[in-house]
Amino acid sequence: MTTPRNNLLTSIVEEAKTCRHELHQNPATSFEEFYASDLIARKLTEWGIEFERGWAETGIVATIHGQNTSSKKAIGFRGDIDALNIVEESGQEWASKISGKMHACGHDGHTSILLGTAKYLSETKNFNGTVHLFFQPAEEGGGGAYRMIEEGLFDKYPVDSVYAIHNWPYAPRGMVYIKSGPIMASSDEIEIHITGKGGHAAMPNECIDPVVIASEIVLALQTIVGRTINPADSAVISITNFNAGTGANNIIPSSVKMHGTVRSFDNKVRDIAEKRIREIVEGISHAHGAKGTLNYQRNYEPTINDKIQSILCADVAKSLFGGDVVLTEFPPSMGAEDFGAMLQAKPGCYAIFGQGEPQDPDSPHNFGLHHPKYDFNDEIIADVIEYFSGITQRVLPL
Repeated sequence: MTTPRNNLLTSIVEEAKTCRHELHQNPATSFEEFYASDLIARKLTEWGIEFERGWAETGIVATIHGQNTSSKKAIGFRGDIDALNIVEESGQEWASKISGKMHACGHDGHTSILLGTAKYLSETKNFNGTVHLFFQPAEEGGGGAYRMIEEGLFDKYPVDSVYAIHNWPYAPRGMVYIKSGPIMASSDEIEIHITGKGGHAAMPNECIDPVVIASEIVLALQTIVGRTINPADSAVISITNFNAGTGANNIIPSSVKMHGTVRSFDNKVRDIAEKRIREIVEGISHAHGAKGTLNYQRNYEPTINDKIQSILCADVAKSLFGGDVVLTEFPPSMGAEDFGAMLQAKPGCYAIFGQGEPQDPDSPHNFGLHHPKYDFNDEIIADVIEYFSGITQRVLPL
């Protein structure tokens, strides 16, 4: 079920689509999103919306006041603006013009949705309070949300609650996923160094082979989730890079370097994982006469929705789109998202909007996030603008 579009929303959506295509053609990665920042500033200026630049280098905060502000309340909406280091293969006429970079996660769409929301709210002002729109850089590994918060985002622009969405090619367009509690995982990086003793491959007895030791460690790490962490909890430990040797087939290297990721929904689980990884790396290395070291870096916090806000947002979505397309029970994703930092600071809700087109198997809207053939689906722009507007009117009623 889709609500009828008014003429104002229809015209704004068309403008948002044009912005989206321009952003898609001109992608930039973390803290280098100058084109996007300039475009956002240009449109906000054109529409007479107040804003401030320079947050986390390229970020922008726009502010819209309602017909009345006597409630003294404020809410925030966040849209990420950065792209990825991927060579685009979507074949779209608005494909990236920047070699090796593309909007493979739909942040061009998120930015355009936030711009459309800004214009719609500034034109209607059908609320009592203030709305801040956070155009955030560097979501893809740069921790832009953390940096904006560290620079005093919520001190200068205090909000009572904060909201965001992500497009989801793994679900059909029209479906909306909103749940309380964890919806995205934390993201940690591990770097493991094993130092042994290199030598001739024909005389392994004269060596301390770090490849064998590292291989044993990789297998042992897989027991943490299955045998240490409570089966009722979720976690992932994956080694994604294994680097050793020079390419020669008759030399045992002196060292091995490995990288990987750890994902979970609970900081207590992160504590257990870090402790056990360190014990395994150091213990197995020591048992073989080698030295093993672990660098464990905690990156993104889990994205955890506030119960009250998630119920409110689900009710808004159901009123707009119908209860049959809004799911409130589903497995959370092991993907990570730095919006979790904002939800650590303020109550709020992160929602998932399906964008897949199952009736068209070759559609670029069906390819997974970070895939070179992926493209954001413009058909969900109107729904999300309505959703953000609906939240505004529900939280800040006249």
